[in-house]
Amino acid sequence: MKTLHCLVVTVLLTAIAGGQAQAQGYPNKPVRIIIDSAPGSTVDVVTRVFADKLGEFVGAQFVTVNQPGGGGSIAARLAATSPPDGYTLYSPAASVFATLPGAAPNLPLHLPRDFLPIGFVSEQPMFIAATAESGITSLAELIALAKSHPGEVAYAVTGRGRITHLTGELLQSRTGIKLLNVPYTGGPAQALNDALGGRISIVIEGFPGIASAVQGGALKPIAVASRARLAEFPNLPTVAETIPDFFASGWQLLVAPLGVPADVVPKLSPELRKTADDGDVRRKLAPLGGYPRAMSPEETVAFVEAEQKRWQPILDQIAQQPQ
Repeated sequence: MKTLHCLVVTVLLTAIAGGQAQAQGYPNKPVRIIIDSAPGSTVDVVTRVFADKLGEFVGAQFVTVNQPGGGGSIAARLAATSPPDGYTLYSPAASVFATLPGAAPNLPLHLPRDFLPIGFVSEQPMFIAATAESGITSLAELIALAKSHPGEVAYAVTGRGRITHLTGELLQSRTGIKLLNVPYTGGPAQALNDALGGRISIVIEGFPGIASAVQGGALKPIAVASRARLAEFPNLPTVAETIPDFFASGWQLLVAPLGVPADVVPKLSPELRKTADDGDVRRKLAPLGGYPRAMSPEETVAFVEAEQKRWQPILDQIAQQPQ
């Protein structure tokens, strides 16, 4: 009996010690990062660059899991219902935080109500580009043309209520112009085909979506909605140089499901900030139009809340428009 008792005690102590070692060694197996975009997309590429470097700093493998569809709700639901053990994380984009009510189930998301923030990943400023055929070479020319021909200058909307659409609506609201909204469900590629065919004159998109058309001469960027001029495009004016305080970007975060162990966020957040400040990461993302920003969990929540507040009037305005 005494031998059996000693064996039970030994097993229990070993289990406890093993559990403590696992907690202290987090992460000690691969960590999944769910995204709502397809392989090869801007969000996918940015996440993989971050995941590789974050893995180096943390000492574990971070694996990107693509779950596109449902306006982002599929990825959000999968992330929210995953075991809260710290081995499934989620990198949501701006569109699931600032979206039209009813556009997708259980969206928009709110922090920290729906997920625990780990930190900020990257932002992708919106480019305003004109077709060569339009003859528009500056933002001032676009505004003047739209004022003289209200509702006639067509621009591409790659997703109703998404950041490209919000940027176009904000531009109209701030300048008093009226553009012709041409919606696309096939993303930038479909819009670019129509731009080449002369159906639309303006495309608003992150740089990766228009890079090939710009390099081929079919599109000319006339302004970028970043806070300051981009080092990679020193001669491209910001929208704010014409319309003060105008900026618009897509962005990504890294968050964890509710209920994860208390040590997960404190473990990952400093390493994520270090990743955002890493020179190698910045060099890889800049040509893709991605610009990392280091933020604490508290700063991330404040950023998201400010973005949601800033875009809400535009979302309300879109909701009142006929589809």
